[in-house]
Amino acid sequence: MASSTSPTGTGAGNRQPQPAPPKPSWDPRETPRSYPWLRPTIRIRLTLLYGGMFLIAGMVLLTIIYLLAAQALDEGSQLPFRILNGNAQPTSDRCPGLTGTLPSDVFMQRLSACADAQRRMALDGLLRRSLLALLGLAVAAFAFGYVMAGRVLSPLGRITRTARQVAGSDLHKRIELEGPDDELKELSDTFDDMLDRLDRAFTAQQRFVANASHELRTPLAINRTLLEVQLADPQASPELQQLGKTLLATNERSEQLVEGLLLLARSENELVDRKPVDLAEVAAQAVEQTRGEAEGKGIELRGVRHPTYVQGNGVLLERVALNLVQNAVRYNLREGGWVSVSTEAQPGQAVLVVENTGPVVPAYEVDNLFEPFRRLRTERTGSDKGVGLGLSIVRSVARAHGGTVSAQPRENGGLVMRVALPV
Repeated sequence: MASSTSPTGTGAGNRQPQPAPPKPSWDPRETPRSYPWLRPTIRIRLTLLYGGMFLIAGMVLLTIIYLLAAQALDEGSQLPFRILNGNAQPTSDRCPGLTGTLPSDVFMQRLSACADAQRRMALDGLLRRSLLALLGLAVAAFAFGYVMAGRVLSPLGRITRTARQVAGSDLHKRIELEGPDDELKELSDTFDDMLDRLDRAFTAQQRFVANASHELRTPLAINRTLLEVQLADPQASPELQQLGKTLLATNERSEQLVEGLLLLARSENELVDRKPVDLAEVAAQAVEQTRGEAEGKGIELRGVRHPTYVQGNGVLLERVALNLVQNAVRYNLREGGWVSVSTEAQPGQAVLVVENTGPVVPAYEVDNLFEPFRRLRTERTGSDKGVGLGLSIVRSVARAHGGTVSAQPRENGGLVMRVALPV
């Protein structure tokens, strides 16, 4: 039998690991590190830009002053007189007193005064020309600085335009800014990351609502079928019939709620397939579908609907008109009420206006009407007039089409609902 090797043996399987040699402090094959102070940040770029502009402007101004001074000295070096046979003969009208035969002291005094006058004239001319050169150079510097600042700060305009598109419910838009790794690039990347997270969150929320609504539709349909079968039984007692009708009404309300959630989740998505839709035809169909309910309550339906076309989804736009007309009919006066449904084409947009009589609505409660499950002067409570999703669906569909919806209280009661969609 072979003897086992001791732990302290020198066999290959029991060699002790040797410590790794110390790594040199500098490796020529290692990629050089990028130092943060060498990054082309926007601060460094602006500093170099305006510093370079100041240096160039100073050099140009110094050159102009030097040339003007040389010209002034050249003009001042020519004497305004000449000496002929001991007499001074003027060559210009700048020193008229240096003529004829003069005593030496008088001649030197007049010559000194003439030189002072020449110096003042040269300095005044130099000052005027320098100021004109400075003014022209300042205008050129401001214009050049404006152009260069626009080029440097142009990514901010791109970020702003993207933010506006995102505010219009287009969460799929990204900036994807290219260029140097400066502060604007970091801001753009951070904004894109935030949009990614928001997009995922909204998509997950919409998917959850849609899936939950789909899962709820099946048991509700089964319950409705069972209740209808029970109500069709002629041997059922009156108490059972009444209970079945109550449960059937509750089940119908639950189905309306589920359908509303489904429509709300779908209207929050971006529209891909857009077709020409006549807003007047959509409004007319909504009026016809609500006419029976309005006649039962003694409410007059009126309005002028001019043909106007928009690019969108006809089913969703029909739901918008139907929800507005139904709300106008249901929340109206008990006697002598009316609902006006009109459409008109305005520059760049098509407008649907639904106006009705009804209870007085405070201005501070108008915004709450567009929140899900909220009604006038109530919180999230039940109602026999709807499930509280009508105006929420209207706002979501309008936003998905790139439009807006607004409500304005009438002085005598009721509301003026206005939906504006781009054409």
